[in-house]
Amino acid sequence: MDEVQQINTWEGYVDWRNKPAIRGRHGGMLAAFFVLVVEILENLAYLANASNLVLYLSKFMHFSPSSSANIVTNFMGTAFFLALLGGFLADAFFTTYHIYVISAAIEFMGLLILTVQAQIPSLKPPTCVLADMNSSCQEVSGGEAVMLFAGLYLVALGVGGIKGSLPPHGAEQFDETTPQGRKQRAAFFNYYVFCLSCGALIAVTFVVWIEDNKGWQWGFGISTATILLSIPLFFLGSPFYRNKIPNRSPITTTFKVLIAAIYKAYKCRNSSNTVMGMHSSSSSYTAETSEEERSNNTKQTVPSQIPTEDLRFLNTALNNNPAHPTLQCTVKEVEEVKIVLKILPTLMSTIMLNCCLAQLSTFSVQQAATMNTKLGSLKVPPASLPIFPVIFIISLAPLYNHVIIPLARKATKTEMGITHLQRIGAGLVLSVVAMAVAAMVETKRKKVAINAGLVNSTEPLPITFLWIALQYLFLGSADLFTLAGMMEFFFTEAPLSMRSLATSLSWASLAMGYYFSSVLVSIVNDVTSAYRHTPWLFGSNLNHYHLERFYWLMCILSCLNFLNYLFWANRYKYRSTGP
Repeated sequence: MDEVQQINTWEGYVDWRNKPAIRGRHGGMLAAFFVLVVEILENLAYLANASNLVLYLSKFMHFSPSSSANIVTNFMGTAFFLALLGGFLADAFFTTYHIYVISAAIEFMGLLILTVQAQIPSLKPPTCVLADMNSSCQEVSGGEAVMLFAGLYLVALGVGGIKGSLPPHGAEQFDETTPQGRKQRAAFFNYYVFCLSCGALIAVTFVVWIEDNKGWQWGFGISTATILLSIPLFFLGSPFYRNKIPNRSPITTTFKVLIAAIYKAYKCRNSSNTVMGMHSSSSSYTAETSEEERSNNTKQTVPSQIPTEDLRFLNTALNNNPAHPTLQCTVKEVEEVKIVLKILPTLMSTIMLNCCLAQLSTFSVQQAATMNTKLGSLKVPPASLPIFPVIFIISLAPLYNHVIIPLARKATKTEMGITHLQRIGAGLVLSVVAMAVAAMVETKRKKVAINAGLVNSTEPLPITFLWIALQYLFLGSADLFTLAGMMEFFFTEAPLSMRSLATSLSWASLAMGYYFSSVLVSIVNDVTSAYRHTPWLFGSNLNHYHLERFYWLMCILSCLNFLNYLFWANRYKYRSTGP
């Protein structure tokens, strides 16, 4: 009986009670369904505030437009960058199950702080009306600023943990030893982005309208209640989840291999018998095959005893006489580090795309705030503009999964149909188009402002905000292709011991894109101020900005980035034949 039970268990996985996970009872689409529902609520709570935060900071906390934009990009960048911490902890010490619960509780505390501050007037700077464009309002400072940033960065910490744990938690529910399981996993990542968009749809319509018309305390309050509700809903799926047992720290392994290789290379360079040392180390490779690898027979091509010729300098980490016993490396560890290094160029190539996406939460919202946002008798809040890419993603995701991919599989006669790198590349092309459209739209907006004599005014311009929807449409499409492609690519190609951390690289790319957006704004201002009296992106009135030039610059950088991506994508060889 015990032998039969052992055959029916998932090796390397446990249930929520830390007992062996059982085939047919744990994992599968039902378990992933709970993850997808929770993601709708989580992204609703996060994006409801992030999408409109730039206006809250400028109107109520009295930061300038450029300062507000930088605060938002830094906040969102930090949130996504902290996904690496969540992924690392899930791989090394905790399960993705536990990381989600802890992170949701942290995000709840941060939102609660922001709700209290928005509700109590004494915790905010005095109300100010800018009747005179030359006057300035009192910027938030002191204890009020501490409370604001404490709340924001508690939210960022919680969001980071969730983003680093929830996608791999859902992806781990599928049996990757079968074609059906791999197809279901691919569909999960597609519908994960779909659910992100569903949460965003509610956030940028209903919650943003509440914030603009009923007050920010209500908007923060809804987000607080939503993230709190997600926790018991996540718990409802507990009987169905299978949780990967944490193995070891993937970061420690990576640094160990790199240090051992660097030390060996330095030692060989300064040794008279370099060749002899290299031959001796080649004949003394240490082989190690873990139970986890044997139980997950996924057609992965990582050798167990002989190192590959890729990145040969890392093979020097394999020797019987390391500088310290802790630097003793196995072939398996060296090959895992090679995999990580080979996927890094793809990660770096997506940063520019995410820098473009950062504009959806900053300058694009401020652009719309200067325009006529009425649709008939309905006044649309500027922060609700992301509804256009969101609706497009919600429509395109099922079409992509149920029509485009099946047709691509028939045409290419492959299991994937469209490869991960092809999907990412399509997103990068769309980002180039999006920034070109954004530059042209801003040129038209400025022309209307000049012709109407409203350059120095805060009055709405006689131009419909629907022009902004064009750039949103292209950037939203780019997000669908690239984000889902990145998450599946990193999860599938990564070693089993570091899949949560690898999946978090998708969010780290977003983080670096948001950070780069802030840096790029600062660099542009510094350079242009050296040649002109006024920087391109400076001041309290967006009509005085040269935003169209900034967008053309981003379009050029995106083109160069795509060429760089093509170089690395053409050189990449998938390590597995299944997914």
